[in-house]
This record gives sequence, structure tokens and C-alpha cells, in this order.
Amino acid sequence: MALTLAISPCPNDTFVFDALVHGRVPGAPPVEVTYADVDVTNTAAERGAFDLVKVSYAALPWLLDDYYLLPCGGALGRGCGPLVLTRGDGADRDDGADSVGRTDLAGATVAVPGDRTTAYLLFRLWSAERPPARVEVVPFHEIMPAVAAGRYDAGLVIHEARFTYPRHGLTALVDLGEWWEGDTGLPIPLGAILARRGAVDPVEAAGWIRESVRQAWADPTASREYVLAHAQEMEPDVVDRHIGLYVNEFTADLGDAGFAAVEALLGRAADAGLVPRNFGPQTSSSLATAWTS
Repeated sequence: MALTLAISPCPNDTFVFDALVHGRVPGAPPVEVTYADVDVTNTAAERGAFDLVKVSYAALPWLLDDYYLLPCGGALGRGCGPLVLTRGDGADRDDGADSVGRTDLAGATVAVPGDRTTAYLLFRLWSAERPPARVEVVPFHEIMPAVAAGRYDAGLVIHEARFTYPRHGLTALVDLGEWWEGDTGLPIPLGAILARRGAVDPVEAAGWIRESVRQAWADPTASREYVLAHAQEMEPDVVDRHIGLYVNEFTADLGDAGFAAVEALLGRAADAGLVPRNFGPQTSSSLATAWTS
């Protein structure tokens, strides 16, 4: 039977899963792929819709009863955090609200890519003392044009937007990755890969994904056509920068530092009453010795 997999069409996911998707991982079953933004997969995972699924780390507290967290294949690292963008040009919004010289978001309307994304969870932690007046969920590819057009005071962006936002005339109010790393000293946990309990063996799944990662690094040209086909008209140099930033040592193995970052994020969020407290201390060795590198 085919394994159902849901990932984003972003270059880091297609690069990582190319060998698995295209049947080049020995011993792995055939794979049926669904491509969707992470806000969509977060919701689908709550319904148990896929055997393997990419979700936001922020969604884990609602999913761990039905899924295993795999120690590989996801997105976690340094210098790769979400950005809060504003116009920064002293212009007013379309509705007449003043956006001149904004240094925080008190009273602002902010576009975010999903209410259970890691980006939004980090944003809520960062802005806790001076939260915006209003938040709207907007597909992430629409956020920068909407902020540039003055429909929102600020936008929370992810993925390749950190490379392309100056083209929209936008300014970074804060890099939430820098804020998180400076405050905790830990990498930033963004996207996780989960395996559905009772549907797929997590140790086997981790092995398939690690082999897919190994092949991607061994021959980056093998996945090039597949990656570019799903890159949403992204320029090749942006694709390369995207992969270089989001596919790193934590993609092959979260390790103790990766799990510590997840625990810190969800622990702080639970302390703030933003997520349920059901993610206990874990290390790569305590999950399963077979999962370590």
C-alpha cells in the first residue's frame, strides 16, 4: 500500500523528500504526495489525514496523541526565523490609519500565515507585553503585497520572504529568529515531520527520510527539476539560498539541541497559556536509540 505524505511545495521540503517520493529509497513503500501550505497540513493532521505530515512545531501539543514526532526531515536551525515586516515609509494605510515610524505593534492590524504556525506562536511570545489590536490569517504568499498596499500595518512572513521582502519596499521590524536565539541560545524550531500512530513505524520512517536526505546532499542535481517545478516561480538563486538555510544538520537529526529547542518553545508557550502542556523532556536517545545518527 502507498504511504500518504503531506509536505509544502517549498524547496526545502521537495529537496529533502525527492528520493523518497520518487522511489529511490531502498525498502520504502510507494508514496502518494499532497502539497499544501503548513496551515493546511496543521489542520489536516488533526483529522489524521496523512501517514507522514509536515506540521508546525507550534501544532504539536494538539497532535502527539495521534502522531510520533520524527527526529529528522523537518526545519530547525539558526538565522532562519520569521520576520515581522512593515512598510517603513511613513505612508498611511488604505483605511487612513497612521503607520508612520512604527517601532512596535500596539494598536496595529497584522497579517499572519496561520494561527497554529510556529511563526505566529513566536510572534505572540515576542509581542505579549504590547500585542497588536487585530490579527488576520492570510495565505503567506499574499502577505507582503498586502502590507505593501497598505491593507495591513505589518505582516508576519516565513520561507523565502526573508530573501525577497526588500523588493516590496518593506522593512523588517524584528527578526523573530534573532530574538529567539538571543534570548535562549537555542536554534529555532519551525517545521516538524510526524508519523501517524498505527499507520507507519516511526523508526522505519525516520530511516527512509534520513536516506532521502543523504541522497539529496550526495547529488543535489538529482532533485533540481522536481524542486524548481514546485518552487512557485521562485528564482533559482533564491531556491538555492532557501535550501541552504533550511536544510542543515538538524534536518538529518534533531539531536539533543533540537529537542531542547522544541521543549523550550512549547514550555514557554504553555507557561503563557498559549498551548496545552503535554510535551515532556525528550532527547534523541530517550526517544529511540535507532533514531540517533
